[in-house]
Order: sequence, then structure tokens, then C-alpha cells
Amino acid sequence: MRISDRAQRIEPFYVMEVAKAAQALASQVAHTDRPMIFLNIGEPDFTAPALVQAAASSAIESGATQYTQALGMQPLRERISSWYAARFQVHVPASRIVVTAGASAALQLACLALINRDDEILTPDPSYPCNRHFVSAADGTAVLLPTTAAERFQLTADKVAAAWTEKTRGVLLASPSNPTGTSIHPDELRRIHRVVQARGGITLVDEIYLGLSHDDAYGHSALAISDDIISINSFSKYFNMTGWRLGWLVVPESVVPVIERLAQNLFICPSTIAQHAALACFEPEMLAIYEQRRAEFKARRDFFIPALNELGLSVPVMPDGAFYAWADCTALCQRLGLKDSWEFAFAAMHQAHVAITPGRDFGQAETAQFVRFSTASSMGELQTAIARLRHWLN
Repeated sequence: MRISDRAQRIEPFYVMEVAKAAQALASQVAHTDRPMIFLNIGEPDFTAPALVQAAASSAIESGATQYTQALGMQPLRERISSWYAARFQVHVPASRIVVTAGASAALQLACLALINRDDEILTPDPSYPCNRHFVSAADGTAVLLPTTAAERFQLTADKVAAAWTEKTRGVLLASPSNPTGTSIHPDELRRIHRVVQARGGITLVDEIYLGLSHDDAYGHSALAISDDIISINSFSKYFNMTGWRLGWLVVPESVVPVIERLAQNLFICPSTIAQHAALACFEPEMLAIYEQRRAEFKARRDFFIPALNELGLSVPVMPDGAFYAWADCTALCQRLGLKDSWEFAFAAMHQAHVAITPGRDFGQAETAQFVRFSTASSMGELQTAIARLRHWLN
């Protein structure tokens, strides 16, 4: 059977390939004194709080499970709008908010609405691989621009201006970023958007980790800069609803009908049950729980990053958000006789029973020397992982 060129362009998601290998080994060591510790997947160990779960159960029991509007339930769009005002002091009308089947659907809708065949989208290297694959799926081309630690592994306005060509359609950024946990300073993001605006382009910003910002200097939504910026967000990370597959998209008013038409045809609507559950996320007692959990993620970061540095896994930029550590394993690979981060990740898996993610997925420039740790696990697991890595490396 002939496979489409579009599908052929989508590279394997190596994060999940490594995860499968880790799961296979985990089943062999599950009953030993060293079961596998998973620091490879970006999924909070916290789950939806009881009130959110109860809202889902209530929706099921009351029969509130039929289709909603393609744009999402109006009360949920209004709750999200109010959250922007209270948390980020930015006015985002509910009419610009589209509830989606996860941030993945939001990115797909945005790319299909705005990218034509052979359009080029500038994105940082390293960056989350699926983001550039959404560009490819829309028949565009993601152009990876290498970034440095001095740039916080983010694009700059000068770099965007220098890379812009006749084929460039815009930029796709992430703040905070996966895999680095670093954000773009609001002033630099404003400069980037000016460059893009001057050329008639589009600025898309993945903000799914914005709720998990740990530094007031960076914890600002790109939506405060301009109504022309398109923001992707999610209930997965800050709201701990990964498997519920619910997110949202903020677009200019003029783009909403286009997104609605695409959503009607491609998705019908987001999960009705998940939407009813998400309404409860914005109750004051739930927001207090999420803030407690955000503080816990910060405490884990503050323990884990210095510990990695002491092991020789250098983290060149302290992450200011999310729950990742982007660590350089070059020196340790040389000492251990390992070729790159891919071999280092599998060695850690087999020798220390700690699953981590090699840099291969996240770009081209120097990613072979980096590994990504997820600090979304409990403090106890992080402490045990460090102890095991220390024993192996020493």
C-alpha cells in the first residue's frame, strides 16, 4: 500500500521509542529492589483533583455527554477568559478562545488554518518535535534555527530577521520550552513579534507550561503583547489532566470562523465530559491546589538541577518553568566511552534503572550531547534517581 509523502515526512517520535524500551525493562525489574524510575515522560505525577473528577462523574450521571459547539462550551471559554485576567492581568475575550481536543488539536488547527504548502516556519533548535511535525502535516516546512545557552535556547529578534526569506510565513515558539524549561523574556518576544509583524507573518506561541512558571520575570502570556499573537494552551500540565485531552487556542477574532469550520469537520467538538470537568478547575479551592503543586514542582527543580550539576550532567541554563532539565552529558560520555546521549540514556536505563530521554528528538544542532530529564515525578523518586546515578557514575 502506498504511503503518502506527508506521512513519510513525519519522523519517529523517539521519546516514545525510548519509553517502550524502558517499559520492557521495567517489567523485568519490577519486583527487584531497584524498579525502574521514569524521568523520561513529561507527565505530572499529580492527577486531576477530587472536585474535577467529581464534575466529570456528575456530567456522566446526568447525561450531559452529547456534542457541544465546535468552539467549546461557552461557560468554559468564559472561565478561561477570567483566568487570564486574574492570573496574567491580560484581557482575552471568550470570543477569541477555542476549546480543543488537547494542545495537539490546537496546533493542528492553527497550522491548517494559516500555513500553505511550502511555507516555512522558523522554530528554535532544540524544541519539541511534534510542534514542527504539525507544520509538516500542513505541508509546510519547519526551519530549525540553532540556539545557544546564552540565548536561553530561544530565538531572538535578530536571529529571526536574519533567517527570514520570501518563503517564511512566521515563527513557532514555546515559552516555557520543552525540552529546556526556559522562557523567552517578554521584551525579546515583543521584539520578535515586531519583526514578524513588519513582514506580514504569524507568531504562534506554545504556552502549555505557562501556568508552571517559577520566575516572575518570565511568567507572562504572549497575549499581553498583541491581539495578533496566536497562543496554544492545555489542561494537561498545570491542571494535571493529561489523558483527558483538552486544550485551547487563542486567535484573532477574524480567524475564529476559519478555526470553527476546520474544527467542525475534523473533530466535531472536544470531549464533553472533559469540558465539564475542566469547569471545576477554576474554582478557588482548585486553583489553590494547583498553586501548591506548582510550588512543589519548583522545589523539585531546586533540588534536582544542582544535584545533576554535581554529577557532571551540566545544566547550562536554570529552567524557569515547566518540569524539565536539559543536561549536557558530553564529559560523562567521554569518560564512560559512550558515543552520544542516545547511548548514555540506554546506559542509564540498564545500569541505574533510570529512564531519561536522549536529545535526538529535539533538533539537529548539538542535541546528540544533551539528555532531558523530567522532574514531574515525586521528590522521593528524584532523590532515589540521583542516588542511583551517583552510584553508577562513581
